Amino acid sequence: MGEETFPADRPAELAELAERFEAERPQLRSVAYRMLGSLAEAEDAVQEAWLRLGRSDVSEVRNLGAWLTTVVGRICLDQLRSRASRREDPLPEQDGQVRLPDPVVSGLATLDPVHEILVADSVGIALMVVLETLSPAERVAFVLHDMFDVPFDGIAEVLGRTAASTRQLASRARRRVQGATPAADTDDTRKRAVVEAFLAAARGGEFDALLLLLAPEVLARSDGGTLVPSVLRLGAADVAAQAVAFARFAAEARLVLVNGSPGVVSFADGRPLSVMSFTIHDGRITGLDILTDPTRLATLGLTA
Repeated sequence: MGEETFPADRPAELAELAERFEAERPQLRSVAYRMLGSLAEAEDAVQEAWLRLGRSDVSEVRNLGAWLTTVVGRICLDQLRSRASRREDPLPEQDGQVRLPDPVVSGLATLDPVHEILVADSVGIALMVVLETLSPAERVAFVLHDMFDVPFDGIAEVLGRTAASTRQLASRARRRVQGATPAADTDDTRKRAVVEAFLAAARGGEFDALLLLLAPEVLARSDGGTLVPSVLRLGAADVAAQAVAFARFAAEARLVLVNGSPGVVSFADGRPLSVMSFTIHDGRITGLDILTDPTRLATLGLTA
């Protein structure tokens, strides 16, 4: 397929191309977010896809959405490989460090509307953490095939592999994801009740009530960014004590949706202190993923 520049001398053609691209943008943003775990990087990948579209002759492309999805896949693969080679983003819990993906927060009136689009078909933070442990090729194969139904032939073109090899990659990634993703309740009403009870107990300093809500082997992961040590806490007593201590610093905590599931955003002096995501199984909290990195929180557009 040859390359050309945007048809600037043909405004009607350019307008039609832009309209078709905008129709695909939500899907492309979802693909990139699942690949990269970063809202800003996902947006950059989508913008790069638009630029590549302008340099390509797509007059004979029958399915522009599929074509753009593979383009975004290639862009994300390059970013994932670059990230791995720089080792700037350690794998979750590697060397005691925790790296959580950007949360998609819904339910605050000031939220950027483009983020709301991601919530409709969102992937939980716990699953996103597991995706971070896959190799770049495994992540691309799994996300494109299992989450977006891209045929293996198309993914093979992205990865520069055979379709059979790509199928094996996706299968291996699927086994790893299924083996590492924690079991979770699906009833949002029940999950909301558990989160509300947790929030009330933490605010009231009710340690015993928190113990009843937390599974004995609950795991809490906190990502404070580069300047604040990451924290892993295991066990109901340790997690409950930390919840009570942290609640004292948060002047306001709001129940929201984090990646489509009930969660909490805490504020102090109008600025966000944390975004908390919960994994709940059999009515008890088995996992907490907490983003406290002030730099990343500032990019999410959260206000009290």
